[in-house]
Amino acid sequence: MPKAILVNMAGTQVGEVELSEAVFGIEPNQTVVHEVVKNHLANCRQGTQSALTRAEVSGGGIKPWRQKGTGRARQGSTRAPQWTHGGIVFAPKPRDYSYVLNKKVKRLALKSALSAKAASGDIVVVDSLNLDEVKTKAMKGFLDTVGAKKAVVVTPEVNETVIKSARNIPGVVTTTAKILSVYDIVNAGKFIVDKAALAVIEEVFA
Repeated sequence: MPKAILVNMAGTQVGEVELSEAVFGIEPNQTVVHEVVKNHLANCRQGTQSALTRAEVSGGGIKPWRQKGTGRARQGSTRAPQWTHGGIVFAPKPRDYSYVLNKKVKRLALKSALSAKAASGDIVVVDSLNLDEVKTKAMKGFLDTVGAKKAVVVTPEVNETVIKSARNIPGVVTTTAKILSVYDIVNAGKFIVDKAALAVIEEVFA
């Protein structure tokens, strides 16, 4: 059964926690993880790129020279793509890049990402992930103690104190146990989770 270290807010190890085999102990499926990360990045694309075709560029209504007898190639408009200031061939237009994956695929990818983190020893469980006040320095000190430069910090519910303390730290993402992102987990170095949030993850995704 996979295990993770248990620490307190001082960063001191106070024990070990056994992790659920069904969530943290499966054989990671890299293909599925890749598919879900690709889907996440596609869904994040704004798709607002736009350029003008020859039909949309202003001007070019007159034929630049007569059809025959000049010795030059025939031209019908100065806004054709081969002209300076002409339109763009197959111009990109605003579009939606998002697409939907099956729920089972996303769940398998999440378990695979968590299992990979467990196998590499990058899961840190905190007995009570909380701060007395909004203090970036305190959060940074805790993360440095547990060796987390890039980390995803998971709380059982929305914790404004933790969120505001961590939001100015580069590479640190905060989330809750029920809305985990495979991309955030894969992108992070450490998976730091509150003990109560760990119970929620195992209950929801087992």
